[in-house]
Amino acid sequence: MDARIVREERALSAAPHITVLVPAWNEAESIPALHREIVAVLETLGRPWEVLYVDDGSRDGTDEAIAALAAADTRVRGVSLRRNFGKSAALATGFDLARGEWVVTMDADLQDDPAELPRLIEHLEHGYDLVSGWKKNRKDPITKTVPSMLFNAVTSWVAGIRLHDFNCGFKIYRREVTQAIEVYGEFHRFMPALAHWAGFRVGEAPVHHRARRFGHSKFGAARFVNGFLDLLSAAFISLSALKPLHVFGRIGLGFLALGGAIGVWFVVQWATGAPMRVRPLMMFGMGLAVIGIQLILMGLLGEMIAHHGARRSYPSRRRYNLDPAP
Repeated sequence: MDARIVREERALSAAPHITVLVPAWNEAESIPALHREIVAVLETLGRPWEVLYVDDGSRDGTDEAIAALAAADTRVRGVSLRRNFGKSAALATGFDLARGEWVVTMDADLQDDPAELPRLIEHLEHGYDLVSGWKKNRKDPITKTVPSMLFNAVTSWVAGIRLHDFNCGFKIYRREVTQAIEVYGEFHRFMPALAHWAGFRVGEAPVHHRARRFGHSKFGAARFVNGFLDLLSAAFISLSALKPLHVFGRIGLGFLALGGAIGVWFVVQWATGAPMRVRPLMMFGMGLAVIGIQLILMGLLGEMIAHHGARRSYPSRRRYNLDPAP
């Protein structure tokens, strides 16, 4: 019997331990070379594996490249989305389809080096739940590296975890992390922060970074600005999603108290015989009070929305005499 068929039958008989998830958008030239490198590394690990490609609405034949790989090896799986939904959507789709206990993500542009996978696995086995690659010697132009340094510094400060490269696409996750975190919008940039806020152990490992061989970078000024806005959104949702009244209510109470104090001062002036006239300060105090009331009502509305969308289960570290965690 052909050796390749034997390997594939064995792969089908055992669930994959490692899933390599590769989101791709217009990377038809890179996919074949990247796949050869991925397979060469996976074959040395001695664990069942699969490679999962998610084509994010490419128009350059990326879907055909994936189809050819899947036809040649049943351990290769793939899906082509109907249009370009963004990297977060592609990752979310892949996380839902991945079968491995460990899920490795990497970009399809050949800048991530699959040979670094054993290094990430080594760090994961030291007790981490997510290990993020760090492109220590980055092969990108200064127009991309300098904004990235600023972005990572701010994100580290907001997230409360010190990492050099939050947005590195080369990461390894335990399956429970990918199942516990919801990825949408542009939140893929903050996966380490989201995991940290959810109580998972997050680590970092330096990885070799290569210059792009095909195509062009999708990075631009708009993505840099959007990244900071998304960071605020991710932090607010992760840290305050179930208590919006605490967030808006405290601010609202501050405005209401200041406006009320100004109003009391005018009442005292009037009670002591001072003429009552409409003054700018009086209008300012009334405005503060109205804004405060609106913020409190906004918090109450947020509580109603959060109550209906409240999470019913939370990621656990260990279970005792219970069924295995899903």
